[in-house]
Amino acid sequence: MSIITLTSDFGYKDHYVGALKGKILSQFLEAKIVDISHQIDYFNVFDAGYIIEAAYKSFPKNTVHIICVNSERTTGVEHIVMQWEDQYFITADNGILNTLTLKKKAQKIALINIHDRLTETSDMNVFATVACHLAKGGNISVIGKEIETLKAFHTTPLIISENLEEIKGNIIYIDYFGNCITNISKKIFDEVAKNRNFEIKFKNKTINRINTSYADFKITATKTLKDYEGEYLALFNEAGYLEIAIYNGNPETVGSATSLLGLKFRDIVSIKFK
Repeated sequence: MSIITLTSDFGYKDHYVGALKGKILSQFLEAKIVDISHQIDYFNVFDAGYIIEAAYKSFPKNTVHIICVNSERTTGVEHIVMQWEDQYFITADNGILNTLTLKKKAQKIALINIHDRLTETSDMNVFATVACHLAKGGNISVIGKEIETLKAFHTTPLIISENLEEIKGNIIYIDYFGNCITNISKKIFDEVAKNRNFEIKFKNKTINRINTSYADFKITATKTLKDYEGEYLALFNEAGYLEIAIYNGNPETVGSATSLLGLKFRDIVSIKFK
């Protein structure tokens, strides 16, 4: 059974998520539809890019991912389909997929060119039609014109000092728990650190240890895990990125990393080695 995933900023109040699923099932009743997220911040391509990068690896080969975030086709922004890591990604060429191609070259990228063949050319209808074609084993060349690269898109760069004494990154995503994810990957950290001591700095705070899990604290006869609730920590999350969190933080009661530490989207987090 072919898998089609959905990621959007639609939310659940309106009909859009259900309508998109209906468009898919109308063309391919056997499709297995999986919701990744419909709570992406409005039009936030950075959020969408992080969510897709974190989620895709959990799916088998030939999975088709529809990403409806800031996906309107306009002058200078085309609808695209990309084959990458033996999976397919359908979205607008607006920066969502650029992080993936920085890591590894795409197998194929194509500008979707079926709009004039459809009676309805809404983003949802175009994406659903392309997804069903691919999920049934269809070829990209039938629904798109192949191109070499994605459109250049400004992203917040990761900075590594020439003397390899500092990595400077930014908060790129804040999750449901208020945890703050940076663009500093474990791979980059390990390559630069070379087992040196370090200090993670942000908002006048310093951390000199990376937890292996949220509950990775020293337990003694006089100090239990309960005593560490509210402590801030750093760890590499499941997606492989450095995350700043509050142990057992709760955004609705005691607070979270974003509320208690004042961290926001694009804030700087640096790691200094010594």
